[in-house]
Amino acid sequence: MMILRPIQQCDYPALLKIAHESGHGFTSLPNNEALLQKKIGHSISSFAKSASHPGDEGYLFVLEDSETGEVVGTSAIEAAVGLDDAFYHYHLSKAIHSSRTLNVYKAVDILTLCNDYTGATELCTLFLKDGYRKNSNGKLLSKARFMFIKQHQERFAETVIAEMRGVSNEQGSSPFWQWLEEHFFSMDFPTADYLTGIGQKVFIAELMPKYPIYVNLLSEEAQAVIGKVHNNTRPAIELLKREGFTFNGYVDIFDAGPTVEAKVDNIATIRNAKNFTVTIGENSDETAIMLANDKLNDFRATVAQLNLDETSSELTLPQAIADALHLQAGDIVTATRI
Repeated sequence: MMILRPIQQCDYPALLKIAHESGHGFTSLPNNEALLQKKIGHSISSFAKSASHPGDEGYLFVLEDSETGEVVGTSAIEAAVGLDDAFYHYHLSKAIHSSRTLNVYKAVDILTLCNDYTGATELCTLFLKDGYRKNSNGKLLSKARFMFIKQHQERFAETVIAEMRGVSNEQGSSPFWQWLEEHFFSMDFPTADYLTGIGQKVFIAELMPKYPIYVNLLSEEAQAVIGKVHNNTRPAIELLKREGFTFNGYVDIFDAGPTVEAKVDNIATIRNAKNFTVTIGENSDETAIMLANDKLNDFRATVAQLNLDETSSELTLPQAIADALHLQAGDIVTATRI
């Protein structure tokens, strides 16, 4: 059984391995031992913290194979971004150049540096090991965060965003960054990405162009990847689109990958999930159901084949599933069809 739960201190070796395997462009999980330890500690304190509004909390989850005890994936939620460190994007928009006298009208795309998502809740750090990219594991890793947000909505902002990994090759070279590096920087993409991941963002404000960039002045290779995702990220962005997330022109400042957004109340899983009172017993297999308890630092979620009667106020769980979710008869479980 695959179980999503909050990260624990003992998960550090697994997190370090995932940080190494995730490769270039995975900014939220840099391969830095001190920072990874700090992330674990910050997550543990965030889950333990009493909060009535979104602040600097960061909730890091791991996906565990209960049969082997192996940690096979990660996902996270940042309650509110940009409150301590500036949170940068480029916004893709249009500028109009026109002259009635010359009978000229031309719309051109421009990229403008901005901090428009300051205070938004961010979905991040989604990674699943190769051998486990099957069944409903990816959906559990991503969608269970919406169950957590639904149960603890006071901890999160009205707007939820997700930065999608942009186009880069196996060596970590980004066509978009290559153009920026040539004209404004003297560091390669992996280095810039790594510095951002460990919180050293001052160089962005110091070196990034202060005025809008005309897209047609970029190299053809850089223009071609604006708003495009890395091949490994395609399943993740398609899942978010089905949840109701949309792309509104905001892209990453390093690889130009798209950032998608949704209002909490418009997210499909949050709308469709329902709370049930737990009863213990046999339940015939019927369809894939995502289940989550309503706890905070003892949060658990899984996917199981169950019969779900959405008109009922009760849901019968086999003892093994109830135990895995740390639930007893009479407790509340949140459930929705995958």
